[in-house]
Amino acid sequence: MRKLSYYVGASIDGFIAAPSGAYDFYPIGASFLKDFLIGEYPECLPTHVRGPLGIDGVPNTHFDTIVQGRTTYGAALDIGVTSPFAHLRQYVVSRSIAESPDPAVEMISGDVLAAVRALKAEEGGLGIYLAGGADLAAQLLPEIDELIIKVYPIVVGAGIPLFSAEFGVVDFALDELKSFDNGTIVTKYSRKR
Repeated sequence: MRKLSYYVGASIDGFIAAPSGAYDFYPIGASFLKDFLIGEYPECLPTHVRGPLGIDGVPNTHFDTIVQGRTTYGAALDIGVTSPFAHLRQYVVSRSIAESPDPAVEMISGDVLAAVRALKAEEGGLGIYLAGGADLAAQLLPEIDELIIKVYPIVVGAGIPLFSAEFGVVDFALDELKSFDNGTIVTKYSRKR
């Protein structure tokens, strides 16, 4: 069984983006970029930035598949990129885009839980990277096996939360905690089953 991991950045107060959807305010820092983003999770960087960072051809370490929501995918479309993670199998969950703008990107418009369960049941391969957003994470919460949350040292006050879900308690266990010199803390949790 493959693992579904929600890998996401958030502010101290639990927001993944501004109310407008912008997320370019996170303080990355050179060491965090090199040691964590490139060093541990290179496949989570979009294809169009991998070349300038000198990591084209670096093998995927954790994930070989990405599932993202329409709004998350829209950020790539806004800059003219139709296949933002060409180094991964790409799925976009959307009710508004009927046909994929790129043959390397498969659209999921029906039962997203069933589609993700089928991906998780595939033999072999690496894990599945859930890239967001909050609505999709809430829909897929029953199937999320792992949370990898990059908590940046900022408070934004309002915005898009980690999950847009009804109240309910889902237990996770802390597996790992790392801190970086830019003040970012990365927490990794596994779901208690």
